[in-house]
Amino acid sequence: MAVMKAILLAGGKGTRLRPLTIHTPKPIVPIFNRPFLQYQIDLLKQIPEIDEVILSLNYQPGRIEEVLGDGSALGIPLRYVVEPAPLGTGGAVKYAAGKVSESVVVFNGDVLTQIDLAAVIALHRERQARATIVLTPVDNPTAYGLVETDADGNVQRFLEKPDAAHITTNNINAGIYVLEPETFDRMPADEPCSIERSYFPSLVERQETFVAYVYDGYWIDIGTPEKYGEVHRDIMDGRYATAPFLNLPEPRVSVAPDATVEDGATLQGPCFIDEGATIKSGARVGPYAVIGRHTRIDAGATVENAIVWPHCHIGPEASVRDAILGRHCHVGHAASVGGGAVLGDRTAITDYTRA
Repeated sequence: MAVMKAILLAGGKGTRLRPLTIHTPKPIVPIFNRPFLQYQIDLLKQIPEIDEVILSLNYQPGRIEEVLGDGSALGIPLRYVVEPAPLGTGGAVKYAAGKVSESVVVFNGDVLTQIDLAAVIALHRERQARATIVLTPVDNPTAYGLVETDADGNVQRFLEKPDAAHITTNNINAGIYVLEPETFDRMPADEPCSIERSYFPSLVERQETFVAYVYDGYWIDIGTPEKYGEVHRDIMDGRYATAPFLNLPEPRVSVAPDATVEDGATLQGPCFIDEGATIKSGARVGPYAVIGRHTRIDAGATVENAIVWPHCHIGPEASVRDAILGRHCHVGHAASVGGGAVLGDRTAITDYTRA
């Protein structure tokens, strides 16, 4: 069995998710009660040939290592490589790979998917490819860079966000690759380089075996508040199958064993209540609510279609709908938060305020 390495490109600042990512790097933003990268690591663990996951980091690397550790608790060794400066997607891969000589599986650090990774690797080996890229079809191709292939699945060219008249495919780069390290000489050492604009086109120009695997299953980029909320709803609805909602019967209410839900509180699924949370009598946790650990929802308060991170306090008669709250937020008595609001850590909404 040939040994492989995995590289997770997790150096981004998560600017589109601010203010949530000011103190929490995007790779460890929680999806329910687990850091996002853990879902990618679970996928990589299904491939026995992968003996190490290398995390390419740049922004707040210490916070990420603090949360994920050396991988022993996750069941696969983790190694951290911190870019000396932002090197772009290609430069990051080259720098993280170092002297690696085995085939490398690369994941963009903001993609959640349930792709059959073993099938991608099998195609890569069957075609003896120098590089394999995963493509996924989208409804609105004008918003993305597109990738053209021939009838045999060979990559022909990359189109950067074309106008409608020039669209020839709806397949986009899904941010998942299998690469052979001997091709990394296409990228300059210690210089910024784009894998999409520089490395991949060089393979096409040299007519090297560069193939595409088209995947039309679940795939999402979690990089915006809208998509971050969508991921939670998809998991609650069973479109992405994972704990804690895997095989959970209707109405799909997930309550941690040590959470306190008082008599007289109302829970309407699907919803999630994490460990140590307290839902007071008269409070209502409605559909698509995510209540982080040690968060307290007081009497008469309503939370629905909202994600509330740990250690928050939602005061009596308050309302949180269609919003995301960072850690240690306080929503005062009869205050209202909604309309897609995103509150950073330790935000205080005073009594009766509308936000």
